Amino acid sequence: MTDDPQSTTIAWFNSLPPISPAELIGLWRGEGIPSGHPLDGVLENLNWFGKRFHADLRADALLFQWRPGRLVPLDPRRIPIRAALKLATFGKTPVAKNWFSYLHQMIRASGTTASVKLRMIDDGETAAMVYDTKPIVDFFRRIGDDEIAGMMIIEQDQRRYFFRLHRVAPLASGASE
Repeated sequence: MTDDPQSTTIAWFNSLPPISPAELIGLWRGEGIPSGHPLDGVLENLNWFGKRFHADLRADALLFQWRPGRLVPLDPRRIPIRAALKLATFGKTPVAKNWFSYLHQMIRASGTTASVKLRMIDDGETAAMVYDTKPIVDFFRRIGDDEIAGMMIIEQDQRRYFFRLHRVAPLASGASE
């Protein structure tokens, strides 16, 4: 047994059963799982809501809470992931949260930004969300009926970012911008 949070969390994730892409369809609220990754706590500070998976197996990869009841899908191609990793400590500050709230308009997605499919990882296939314009894949495993674990892999980065998603009822019509 190791005390390395990354190794421990990877082992936990790999112990969970796979999930199919169709089972992801719907709106999911997210929260990070601390694992020693630079992004631990950053998304929550910036009002990350979670993800939305559509019936055509397309997805809103980055869904943020703008105002109460207002969700904004952001376009990952407008977010420099390598810089975000380097500036992760700043991303946890109130100043970053304030600045990010003003950036929503400029980095808003005009459509879905990822596709969902079965992908191989370690010991088998499971649902994965492949970003359209970034070298990022989120793999998913089942925790329970309405709860799943996610593991984000960025190409050429050995660290893994972990999160959990809880299925939520769709927001009222017009609640997404």
